[in-house]
Amino acid sequence: MKQRLARYLPCLEWASRYDRSAAGKDGLAALIVTLMLIPQSLAYAMLAGLPPVTGLYASILPLIAYTLFGTSRTLAVGPVAVVSLMTAAALGPLFAAGSAEYAGAALLLALLSGAVLLLMALLRLGFLANFLSHPVISGFISASGILIALGQLKHVLGISVASGNALELLQGLIAGLPQTHLPTLAIGASSLLFLFLVRNQLSGWLERRGVSPLLAANLTKIGPVVALLLAVAVVSALHLADSGVRVVGQVPQGLPSFRLPLLDLALALQLLPAAVLISLVGFVESVSVAQTLAAKRRQRIEPNQELIALGSANVAAALGGGFPVTGGFARSVVNFDAGAQTPLAGALTAVGIAITVLFFTPLFHNLPHAVLAATIIVAVLSLVDLAALKRTWRYSRQDAAAMAATMLGVLLIGVESGIILGVGLSLLLFLWRTSQPHIAVVGQLPGSEHFRNIERFAVIQSPRVLSVRVDESLYFPNARYLEDRVAELIGWHPQAEHLVLMCPGVNLIDASALESLEAITTRLHAAGVQLHLSEVKGPVMDQLRRAEFLDHFGGQVFLSQYEALLALDPQTTRHALGRQRAHA
Repeated sequence: MKQRLARYLPCLEWASRYDRSAAGKDGLAALIVTLMLIPQSLAYAMLAGLPPVTGLYASILPLIAYTLFGTSRTLAVGPVAVVSLMTAAALGPLFAAGSAEYAGAALLLALLSGAVLLLMALLRLGFLANFLSHPVISGFISASGILIALGQLKHVLGISVASGNALELLQGLIAGLPQTHLPTLAIGASSLLFLFLVRNQLSGWLERRGVSPLLAANLTKIGPVVALLLAVAVVSALHLADSGVRVVGQVPQGLPSFRLPLLDLALALQLLPAAVLISLVGFVESVSVAQTLAAKRRQRIEPNQELIALGSANVAAALGGGFPVTGGFARSVVNFDAGAQTPLAGALTAVGIAITVLFFTPLFHNLPHAVLAATIIVAVLSLVDLAALKRTWRYSRQDAAAMAATMLGVLLIGVESGIILGVGLSLLLFLWRTSQPHIAVVGQLPGSEHFRNIERFAVIQSPRVLSVRVDESLYFPNARYLEDRVAELIGWHPQAEHLVLMCPGVNLIDASALESLEAITTRLHAAGVQLHLSEVKGPVMDQLRRAEFLDHFGGQVFLSQYEALLALDPQTTRHALGRQRAHA
């Protein structure tokens, strides 16, 4: 009973072995992540078009929910840049940013995202995330990073620029340059410089002065908090808010009221496509980070349980006044490096955020928007990897095309359109690639029982037996191609009496491909050639046995290609086996 319960509440498994040492490490990790999460949460809420305090709300209950249901020991859940951008993209066209209607829709979006993830867990649909290929995700994240950075520059310059695609943002920024607010620019530019130096130089500088690498890395992570406090101090001392520097203003003090979002069916249906995309992207990002960190400690995560954990976290965000959340890369790595041992570190982080909301929100009154924008820019630019497009192009032009389409779609059309375009193109390219599978004529390597492509190796071919290897599953897009290719090969080998279809790479033969095999058998019989199969995998054989094909196709199914050739042309096969092997 306990094991069954622990399957759905993984916290029971690690809690039974929790000790003082783990508690100390979790506490230290929670302190460091809390200091990092405060400015990030404020900034990502602003990015999502919500009041900054909403980011703090979204960093309390979701962390506790993940502690109960999550299988990763170090994943840190909360607001992240890409999901915040997708939230703004979904809600921006519907309501004015910062309005009560906008905030209510964000709660509903979080609830829908949680419901989608929980439904996926119930139906065990975690595999759907596999349709978001790595090139598509990489292109999406890089383009989103560029789009986010462009969108935040207006806060650094202190100008007003309407939302839009990358080109529209660039045009707006250029047109607004003459109206740049110099005090805001001074704060934003100095914050950017400070944060870039802290991220890239501080750790090495501290290590050269004798600070341990671990302590130096942890001190680097609290750079955004230092920038936040310095900016608040400067704005307060110089009364820069009176000079036109935009600040956060009054931040509600105290925990949010817990209630269900307003269930508007028409709005829910309108937001559902965005909720599905947010769920898929968030799940892929979260599981990728969790698996990477778990592998370093030889731990494992359960993807379907992660669906439950992330779904619960988003439902908790909806109940606690937040917006959609997922596992964040940067803060999870910080949590890992700081020595977190269990998900309780996340719950302790939630306690730290709750204390901040209860007692310290008045400190944020004079926090400039420019500093939050600088925090976002520095964070998201680390996600941009344009060199990945060049690397992918060298390896696979089709994957690079999907990556480029995703990037251009996000930058020029929109966030949701970009990822749909990338996924759609990936699937189309996959269908095109598998519609023309690699089909090779093979021969026997001298002195061995192995068969290889006649175009790559010096092999011996039987004049009576044509050996053809298929390197792809057979299904409806490539069934007709197989028929045409076999007919072509038979035309090139007029002496052939047998054709052996070698199937080591065939994992599936669907109904369309089965009909094509029957058509191939009929045409070969008319030409005086018998079809045989070899190296057919067990599940494929099970399928064929359920059909009538094996009963009437007239040929044999051989365990190996060597066995087939030994039965159909023993003289040539034994002669090849006796010869010294020749290398190409």
